Amino acid sequence: MLRASSRGICTNQRLISLRKASSLSVARGRRAPIDVHPEVEDALATGKPVVALESTIITHGMPYPTSLEMAQSVERIVRSTGSIPATIAIIAGRIKIGLHPAELERLADQHSNPTAVKLSRRDIAAAIALKKDGGTTCCSTLIFAALAGIKVFATGGLGGVHRGGENTMDVSADLHELTRCPVGLVSAGVKSILDIRRTLEYLETLGVPVVSYAETHDFPAFYSGRSGFESPWRINDPRTAAQILHTHWQLGMSNGALFAVPIPAEYEAVGSALQEAVEQAVRESEEQNINNLGKAVTPWLLNRVGELTQGKSLASNIALVENTALVGGQIAVEYAKIAGDRHDQDQCYPVTGIRGKPDEPHSASDVASSGTTVDFKGQPLPNASLVVVGCAAVDITSQPLTDSDLGHQSTFPGKVSMSLGGVGRNIAEAAHRVLSSHGDESSAATLLVSLIGDDSFGRLLSEETRMLGMRTDGLIPVRGGRSSVCSLLLEGSGALRAGVADMDLVRNMDGHVAREFILAHKPKLLAVDGNLSPDTLKVVVSECSQNGVDVFFEPTSVVKSASILPAIAGNFDQLAWSPITFVSPNLLELAHLYQQAQLLNLTSHDRWWQVLDSLGLGSKFRTDLDLLSRREASSHDTSRGNLAFLVEKGVAQMAINLLPFFRHLVIKCGDLGVVVVMRFTGDDAAESSWSRESTNHHKRYVVSHSPTSGDIVVLQHFPAMQLPSDALVNTTGAGDSLVGALLAALVQSPKAFHSTISLQRTIDIAQHAALLSLQSPLAVSPLLSSLHGELSHQ
Repeated sequence: MLRASSRGICTNQRLISLRKASSLSVARGRRAPIDVHPEVEDALATGKPVVALESTIITHGMPYPTSLEMAQSVERIVRSTGSIPATIAIIAGRIKIGLHPAELERLADQHSNPTAVKLSRRDIAAAIALKKDGGTTCCSTLIFAALAGIKVFATGGLGGVHRGGENTMDVSADLHELTRCPVGLVSAGVKSILDIRRTLEYLETLGVPVVSYAETHDFPAFYSGRSGFESPWRINDPRTAAQILHTHWQLGMSNGALFAVPIPAEYEAVGSALQEAVEQAVRESEEQNINNLGKAVTPWLLNRVGELTQGKSLASNIALVENTALVGGQIAVEYAKIAGDRHDQDQCYPVTGIRGKPDEPHSASDVASSGTTVDFKGQPLPNASLVVVGCAAVDITSQPLTDSDLGHQSTFPGKVSMSLGGVGRNIAEAAHRVLSSHGDESSAATLLVSLIGDDSFGRLLSEETRMLGMRTDGLIPVRGGRSSVCSLLLEGSGALRAGVADMDLVRNMDGHVAREFILAHKPKLLAVDGNLSPDTLKVVVSECSQNGVDVFFEPTSVVKSASILPAIAGNFDQLAWSPITFVSPNLLELAHLYQQAQLLNLTSHDRWWQVLDSLGLGSKFRTDLDLLSRREASSHDTSRGNLAFLVEKGVAQMAINLLPFFRHLVIKCGDLGVVVVMRFTGDDAAESSWSRESTNHHKRYVVSHSPTSGDIVVLQHFPAMQLPSDALVNTTGAGDSLVGALLAALVQSPKAFHSTISLQRTIDIAQHAALLSLQSPLAVSPLLSSLHGELSHQ
């Protein structure tokens, strides 16, 4: 569920609109083989500037390693403008919108990867079907940029009408693609090996705007700033270029525009010499019938020009590509500003009729069939390693332009945003993003089990979940049910004014609905959130206990945190270990859990006393804890004080008193970091590396070994990762992201808590995930998909 943030909901309203406006969601819905780099996905979802870059120049345009160095340099230049680079290619039959460093090198190294092909529109489907690697030309890069909703594409030179094209009809597909893709193409004109006059005439026929980005109307000739021909329009600033593209969008025009940027002045002097080499190369291609080789002509000509100029053309080529990347980045930044100032794209989703009584539990007989159970190849989905049972909700936030508008019993102008929420859903998305980044085999590892209504909100939840690449076979439509919705009214400052939360559907879920998924999947780990009713939690905990499935409980809120206690009470006598394996309260939830356990007399139970006695905690543990409490809470911010709260506020005492109920506690302490309190018994204690550890205040942990039972108790503090003061955007899903990343790490390494090194890595990953979401307007940052490198070291 969305929680109010003083700074946060700034651009959330664009998430739904961007997906609806872009055909990327449609392609993904058809299971198209498309991978969007996490950084690019985050930028697209949050309205940040993105620049598309082609990859044929990497695979066929320059020799290795110059090709790799050029590609890396161009990406750096785009970043220097404040934009995100999205180099586009096809690798192993999958479309890549944004490349990882290893993928860039794979494409650039033609010696190790000589089979990479040059891809225009006609080649795309065949290359994907045959699982080929390929560099995208201007044509195919335009297609994929438009598919993703990227508005600016920077490249070296555009294709065009070949010399003699009036007889051979040899015209580049790049030109026609500019009529179909609403993307601004920034280049140094068209390649100088082409017929520039006829290319400009053909662009005019096609209705593609040609704009010189210069002080004059001169149309550049690749290696030279002047071709002898003029563009019909001239601009010299990125804002105007962005306005041209935005006007196209406002008018619903589907064509792109060509922005012709002359080569930097310092390379102009060698331009005439290079052009002589171009003319000679063209003559040789005609004499040797090279000009009849189709798409092989251009690479041959560029290579021959390089030979004739002894590498001077390569230096100019790199310079003009870097220059267009700089201009492209600047235009993308201005376009993002213009688009960010408008709200034309915001959409509303109507609600259909709502039926059903809110206080009736929903059993298996009430539910319709759930989502798909096959993958994009039509194969049955594998059993999930992680099942998350909890709330999937739609969050709606309304904010007036000024506070004075409120209270007039009327509508008022402002912003209305919509996003996916629900603690269980947020946790599942975070875990999915971290796990699925390991490859296709992990993309179905996470299963979200939740009830949704058979209404518009339910369809939105199901469709958007599928668009994220998550499996939907755990989303169960309830006939006549109302989907969970949280509607918040914020003041102009961002403070919460009022809100309505309709969570009855999930609250009244019958535990046997979840039980069926536990029996079907037998997951390594099952997570539940506090939105479930105590009766549902009883069934879930009992079933997991019988099937040896570890349970992770996320308290959700102070009030809901105690909903797990009846389930613990019902299983306490029957188990030799703590009924719940993991719990992740914040400090307030921890205190409430402890107080409610006392009120329910759980801390008076014989079993509770037996466990506490077996821990064998004595004066040494208290002394060690007291010494730890004197350490600073943060190594980089002394204003946060020390760890005295562990003792003075009873945090350590409450956590230890809850160990009979929860085996491991991960306590979220906000800017004071994370405290983990753990209990190891029996074989776990003997096999854990903690059996060889003793208290180490420098490393912030206290260890106690029971002389009688052999039990081990560990309390460790992890300082909060540093967040730049101006980087905070949204607090909505930071805690959920931390828990989701933690679940992903535990699925990958079930014994992650059993050693000092693996525990440190696990909490680092979890805190990093929280940090990324704090800097995103979305509850769960798409950048969590980039944590695979950290998780792979587990």
